Amino acid sequence: MLRPRRHTDHDRLRYTGGALAHSLSASAWRESLEMRRADPTVAVAIRVGVATLIALIGGGLLGHPEVAGFAALGALSSAFLRYEPFPRLATKLAGVGLGVTAFTAFGAVLGAVGLTIWLQILLLSIAAGVSFWLLTAFRITGPGPVVLIFAAAGAAGFADSAADVRLAAAAAASGSVIGWIVAMLPALSHPQSPARVAVARALASVAALESQGSAGVTTARQNITRAREVIALGGDRRMRSHGHELLALLDAAEKTVDGGSHDTLSERRADFHRFEAELRKVRRDIDIPRSGTSVQGARRVSRTDKFFGFFGEGVQRLSDRVIVIGVARVVVASLLAGGIAAALGMAHPLWATMGAMATLQGANYRHTVQRAIQRLIGNALGAVLAVVLLVLDLGYWPLVVVIVVLQTVTEMVVTRNYALASVFVTAMALMLTGLGSSIGPDVAAGRVGDTLIGVVVGVIVAALTIQRGDRAHLTEVTRELPRSSRECATECARVS
Repeated sequence: MLRPRRHTDHDRLRYTGGALAHSLSASAWRESLEMRRADPTVAVAIRVGVATLIALIGGGLLGHPEVAGFAALGALSSAFLRYEPFPRLATKLAGVGLGVTAFTAFGAVLGAVGLTIWLQILLLSIAAGVSFWLLTAFRITGPGPVVLIFAAAGAAGFADSAADVRLAAAAAASGSVIGWIVAMLPALSHPQSPARVAVARALASVAALESQGSAGVTTARQNITRAREVIALGGDRRMRSHGHELLALLDAAEKTVDGGSHDTLSERRADFHRFEAELRKVRRDIDIPRSGTSVQGARRVSRTDKFFGFFGEGVQRLSDRVIVIGVARVVVASLLAGGIAAALGMAHPLWATMGAMATLQGANYRHTVQRAIQRLIGNALGAVLAVVLLVLDLGYWPLVVVIVVLQTVTEMVVTRNYALASVFVTAMALMLTGLGSSIGPDVAAGRVGDTLIGVVVGVIVAALTIQRGDRAHLTEVTRELPRSSRECATECARVS
């Protein structure tokens, strides 16, 4: 009788080697440069840009340009949760604003009490784990916990007294309020937009079934379920009839997924593409006929559930094993990266901490490697752009214009390619740093060095702790590596 083979440390080490080899494969670097199709981004980008502009103008007019950057980070909360229905967005976005304010105050306290850089690295690494834990458990999507840590790290370098702590926290809170207001404004004119985008995504996934295989079926069902949830949570008397039309489209999509034949899918694909295009438009006079069929899937949601229904589920996910492991990885990687950067005498070792943390925000190992490559490329090119801007020695108001443009462009491209977005994010981050103090081109070079340390440490930690079920990367690695590495990858796939 055959018994399952037990996994040894040697097997695990070989598997980790195969995983690390993927980060050097041509396929990983090609994937990192691919441009993806994205949902509507212009309106979101403009809103984030407007929120940032208001925050920076306020800082300048009030005579506190040195903390305007914290207000801008608070306003950046408007970039989170772009696909949430507005009732739930109102609650979750308020939580993001509170988080940015709290982490800014926390970092400022670390700086004000005069802690050594080693203690700052330790405490901010723990804070990185906490932010990852909370945002992941409560499904706060968007720029991610790295924004909170960036705010904390910046505040730690800024604050020297209790007055500085109050000033930085007040700026972050003010910016968060601005971000919340700007993000919620579309609820007055286009309350149906999140539901329309959710249905458009569902229709797109159904139309692509033939090219996606069994994984496409799973994705399509998930998108249909998510669209029904968004419609229910975003219920508004002004979009009630439109909601029934959207549900009718989801009924047709669901029938195609569950029982439709190849011919049925071929017949409906053109309709799905047409409806998808209509749904992605901002206007309300869309060309979607009413359906005479009964609408399935509509459900009543209490007012409390619309705003706070996610909270209980989030509390339950706080103890989820996968999330807890992710928290441990973030803390360890952040601590190692910051410690190595400090030991090497880098001027801003906390940037290495952020680099490691941002890398580990990937959904799986393949995504982690992709984000690491994209962040490294983006930071290098962004540093070059920042050097050009720093050499120009712009004053406060020209810098405001540059930062707003960089932030807006970032939001327009971030869902298409993270490497391209990182170019503008890096330049913007350095410009924000320069608002309160004069910085030179050498800071940009330091940013690249810190990022390199962070992403390398992040990838290594991810490979050492890779989950046995996460082997999607090994297929292409096996085809590209030399024979000895192919044997390692093949054996790693066979093990476990």
